[in-house]
Amino acid sequence: MGCRVVGLAGTDDKCKWLKDELNFDEVINYKTESGNLDAAIRAACPEGVDVYFDNVGGEILDAALLNLRDNARIVFCGSISTYNAVEPVPGPYNYWQILAKNAVVKGFLVSSYFEQFEVGAAALAQLLIDEKINFKYEIIDGFDNTLTAFHKLFDGSNTGKLMLKV
Repeated sequence: MGCRVVGLAGTDDKCKWLKDELNFDEVINYKTESGNLDAAIRAACPEGVDVYFDNVGGEILDAALLNLRDNARIVFCGSISTYNAVEPVPGPYNYWQILAKNAVVKGFLVSSYFEQFEVGAAALAQLLIDEKINFKYEIIDGFDNTLTAFHKLFDGSNTGKLMLKV
């Protein structure tokens, strides 16, 4: 759709998948760049970040905030890096960048868009038919494997959309 897309993933295999199969313009392995994410994002987005889709939070969000472009938009969909925290979570540390860059933060819950589901599903179906997008999924078989599947969400070992077949 004309956007330059930079992805973040936690393994070299996932980065390769994003770049080679999903045609991302650039990919950053946030685990190998840990502690240097700000510089990695700056290198991948030299003109700054216009739209940041956040479902991770934590240090990745902090690094993205330091690289916002003026009037950037942040879509806040989740904060998986803090879901299992046992103590209060500080931050984001670089929250002030929202003001400095005149950025907009908007929450995103799929339930807010139920009335648009049919239109969205049809548009995505057409993109799949036209082979303009593709996806990967992983199916874990059996209700007894629910916890195993759930833990994959947090340890990063899943690839693509994770589903449990019962």
